[in-house]
Amino acid sequence: MPAAELADRCERTLARARSAGRDELTTGQRRWLDDFWAAGDVRIEGAPKVQQAVRWNLFQIAQASARVDGMGVPAKGLTGQGYEGHYFWDMDVFVQPYLSYAQPVVARNLLRFRHHMLDDARRRAAEMNQRGALFPWRTINGEEASAYYAAGTAQYHITADIVYALHRYLKASGDDELRAGSGAELLVETARMWEDLGFHREADGRFHIHGVTGPDEYTTVVNDNLYTNAMARFNLNLAAQTVEMLRTERPDDHERLVERTGLQPHETDDWARAAAAMYLVYDHDLGIHPQDDSFLEKERWDFEGTPPEQYPLLLNYHPLVIYRFQVLKQADVVLAMFLLGEHFSMEQKRRNFDYYDPITTGDSSLSPCAQSVIAAEIGEHELARRYFHLSLYMDLCNVHGNTADGVHVACCGGVWMALVQGFAGMRAHHGLAFDPRLPPDWEAMS
Repeated sequence: MPAAELADRCERTLARARSAGRDELTTGQRRWLDDFWAAGDVRIEGAPKVQQAVRWNLFQIAQASARVDGMGVPAKGLTGQGYEGHYFWDMDVFVQPYLSYAQPVVARNLLRFRHHMLDDARRRAAEMNQRGALFPWRTINGEEASAYYAAGTAQYHITADIVYALHRYLKASGDDELRAGSGAELLVETARMWEDLGFHREADGRFHIHGVTGPDEYTTVVNDNLYTNAMARFNLNLAAQTVEMLRTERPDDHERLVERTGLQPHETDDWARAAAAMYLVYDHDLGIHPQDDSFLEKERWDFEGTPPEQYPLLLNYHPLVIYRFQVLKQADVVLAMFLLGEHFSMEQKRRNFDYYDPITTGDSSLSPCAQSVIAAEIGEHELARRYFHLSLYMDLCNVHGNTADGVHVACCGGVWMALVQGFAGMRAHHGLAFDPRLPPDWEAMS
């Protein structure tokens, strides 16, 4: 065969192969996306622009999480250089709940990723003179990468946030294998950290946690942050209950857990005792939960005297200036009421929301979704919609002026939260329940 004819035949063969490969990839991608939307779509009738924006946000989660391949979901996914690809609590509190219901295999992989960091978290706890495991605030390899401890390492709540993600996944999936294995190990080591970090004060008989920062990064290194204490109590109780369940119902798994962790019989009693005595600060005169034990002693920020161009505050004022005032970067007590809503009465939710909403700047993209959920629950329907729109258009309209650094993936998860847990009123405290409160111009949501 002449060389020219052979070359031509080879080229035709390669072209057919390239076409077949392209068609196969296209078909596979189409199949994957069809499955994604079948499991995770939120359909809104009567609001086409909102519908399109919702799907854009959900698609961002798909892109950020579809191929985690043993890793996590960075704060910006793969869309930009913001935060240098690091992982924060964003993944656990704001992205994981959606995945637990829509893509449980991915949610499970993210929990396994956190479990793979457990030895690093144990070493970090030891560095901080604590028992158990302390997960890093900001990481890419399991080690703490935050250079500013006040708004970084001091946010111990990330440890309970990971446990919250575990709890949500287990409630949604019933994955007893993970619960009895890596899940139980996470629970033991995190409970150890909380019980060791706090202390029982003889004067009032309460369990206190000092020197931490809650979700609100405009108030740092405080005593008895409400969110941290409430989440720590949740963590301690869940650990004690899980270990007891394994002891009575799955003794072989319990024995393996004891071998892996060196669990002592008295520890679950210690955790339950700390949880029962946990101090959740409350002001009876105002009828609210102060954000921490000294929050109400501070002067309120002068919002009327602060021009719009001075926001976000952190870019225009030294942190020490901000820390002296009652001003919030993001929802703190309100977020606790969202995540642990069964522990707050409706009256407490109303009074707390009314107090904190006027002093919350929304300088964080993680704030409006939680504010939307609680606003919907207490009947502030227009406010709920306004906060939902802030989340919905955070990147589509570049609300914070920083979308060039990458999409706010956690905010995209917050859009789902505002829809399903806010407007649809879904709660999973004791099985699934719904209490819908749709915007009046929406015909239906499914």
